[in-house]
Amino acid sequence: MIGRRLPSVGAGDRVTGRVQYADDLRFPGMLHAKILRSPHPHARIQGIRTERALALAGVHAVITGSDMPNRYGILPWTQDEYPLAVDKVRYVGDAVAAVAAVTERIAAEAARFIEVEWEVLPFVLEPEAALAPGAIRIHDDKEGNLTKHVHLEFGDVESELAASDIVVDGDYHFEGTTHAALEPHCAIGKWETDGTLTVISTTQVPHYLHRELSRVLEIPTDRVRVIQPPLGGAFGGKSEPFDLEFCAAKLSMITGRPVKILYTREEVFYAHRGRHPMRMSYRLGATKDGRLTGCDARVVADGGAYSSFGLVTTYYSGQLVTAPLALRAYRFDSKRVYTNKPACGPKRGHGSVQPRFAFEVTLDKLATSLNIDPIDLRRRNLLAVGDRTINGFLLRSNGFAECLDRVETTSGWREKHRRLPRGQGIGMAGSFYISGTNYPIYPNNMPQSAVQIKADRSGRVTVFSGASEIGQGVNTMLAMVAAEELGVELAAIRVVTGDTDLTPVDLGAYSSRVTMMAGNACRKAAQSVAERVRTAMARRWETSLQEVVLADGRATCAGRTDRDVSMAEAFALTEAELGSLGGIGHYHSPSDGHGSYRGATIGASPSYSFTAQVAQVRVDLETGMPTVEKIWIAHDCGKALNPTIVEGQIEGSAYMGFAEALFEAQLFHDSGLHKGPSLLDYKIPTALDCPDLAALIVEAGDSEGPYGAKEVGEGPLHPSIPAIANAIHDATGIRIDSLPFSAARILRLLRENAVSH
Repeated sequence: MIGRRLPSVGAGDRVTGRVQYADDLRFPGMLHAKILRSPHPHARIQGIRTERALALAGVHAVITGSDMPNRYGILPWTQDEYPLAVDKVRYVGDAVAAVAAVTERIAAEAARFIEVEWEVLPFVLEPEAALAPGAIRIHDDKEGNLTKHVHLEFGDVESELAASDIVVDGDYHFEGTTHAALEPHCAIGKWETDGTLTVISTTQVPHYLHRELSRVLEIPTDRVRVIQPPLGGAFGGKSEPFDLEFCAAKLSMITGRPVKILYTREEVFYAHRGRHPMRMSYRLGATKDGRLTGCDARVVADGGAYSSFGLVTTYYSGQLVTAPLALRAYRFDSKRVYTNKPACGPKRGHGSVQPRFAFEVTLDKLATSLNIDPIDLRRRNLLAVGDRTINGFLLRSNGFAECLDRVETTSGWREKHRRLPRGQGIGMAGSFYISGTNYPIYPNNMPQSAVQIKADRSGRVTVFSGASEIGQGVNTMLAMVAAEELGVELAAIRVVTGDTDLTPVDLGAYSSRVTMMAGNACRKAAQSVAERVRTAMARRWETSLQEVVLADGRATCAGRTDRDVSMAEAFALTEAELGSLGGIGHYHSPSDGHGSYRGATIGASPSYSFTAQVAQVRVDLETGMPTVEKIWIAHDCGKALNPTIVEGQIEGSAYMGFAEALFEAQLFHDSGLHKGPSLLDYKIPTALDCPDLAALIVEAGDSEGPYGAKEVGEGPLHPSIPAIANAIHDATGIRIDSLPFSAARILRLLRENAVSH
């Protein structure tokens, strides 16, 4: 099975419309709820009157912050949110109250009848203003409006830069973006007659949602069940609890009826937790022969009103630029700042896409100054297998050199770079990324992923996993791994995921962790079942365990044509011999992959993927309009378990990077109101805008991954943006250091460049 191009499990149901997403679900007596949201970016709540809303026909319940006074947050150290605002609101769209009624229309009307007495407060929308002396305090217990400040130095950066033959620098701005998943957030709360709570949610972290529901609503964990139905996209935007899950649950507890909350598209934009706006300053030194010396990075991130994953983001903005190239010294100073805007969080490539843009463009500037080919410059500074990065991350595998070779050859780099006519250009960039984090979000020594497998006498195999299928192919991966180890046909595998009552714990779909961790757990579980089958058949055939082969839906004895039975028969014979067939497997990350300093575990991973990209662009010199014609993406995924799915992930990542480079920006009016909270106003590229994408699979197997596999879900995004920026420079001679790369911005830079020359 491994390495074959097989269709995704469940793909037929998705493309024919048979899949039931959260909003497709209906239950007897179900109510609908709406959330009242703040019109102010910063205001104290002086009082709330709900009588008029409750008096409206069809309304069953209204809740406010006092009904759920416990704070929540995905990270246990930075829980600074309430399901509904208790004391004050901190951005336009902050949740204030929720209404449950017999229809969405009545619930929305009732929400407008809720009367809130406000004390409007001063507000800040930019991190520089939030950090200024005397700035309004967004959280009363957070002096200076800092979520997190990280300052780490490895080696003597100033000495290395002073001794360098050349030092280049740059200031970069990455505008915030959002996920634009096709499916909005949705949650259904069901308070059962036996006193248990079931929440059906579009979450990509059922386990963490389960924990927070229990803690915030003060219900024992064994009385809470979270079900994740199929998701219509997530990209990191559903990787923490949201107000609607708590509100649907609480309203169901009050009314005794199922309660559904579906965000409008506008609400998604305010609740988004998208990519952080960042301002970055980089200095990078090298010797005259192109050996990198020191790097000094400074980052200020606009975190919005709440912490979210901000502590991790602050570290990621510095920790994850230290490969694939060797540095003699490295320092980063990173601040995440509260502002009165929607909170930012993880979006595909969490926290490291922005600094990768800054680093790779700075590197291209260095190559230009040294008159060294950008690919050759990277080859001179490669890290090798077994090396540790300057900040202590162990590289157990590394296919970056092959990635460089592949994009160089397939793109015609040598014939094109610095040789195309003006207005046409080609650029490149590289990166690495994690295959899951070494440690869970809350400290514990328990498995990060576990799988249970049941095989029965019918020949069917059921895989139970808490892993989250969000469209990336988790169920297919689990089915293929189980089929590979047990020798059954893929059609015999059933995969059960996304239900905390039925499956063992998996921590969720984030940090590109699932293939590495759930894949290893599934393989171990399947191997334990296969071992029992081989044992039983070896006894029956009076042969050694090693002679029994499970493959192609049959159990056979090597060299004996008379000993050949179907897997269904083999399972039945094993069950008769050894009892019911089942197996368990789990995964723990190794503990040797990081340093010993504070924060060393953030960014540490069991293995790392590597990517190189080349982008070819055309720029209209009269209008500034950029067109990306083709992107070549070589990605080291360790082992492509299913090449078709791997290629789809590579293309999807590169598409998202291209979209952020040229189209996307999450912008706000001076009042804190979003400038365009709709998919009409927030521009993302259509199929007609998309460039040709060439996905090139590189397989540098990793000893830690299942069959050598590493991540492919996020890593290929990182080089897309700087590769396009570097291609624009090759085409025009201008350096575009702020996103998005709009026609207006490029035209302005072209005119400024013409004047200066």
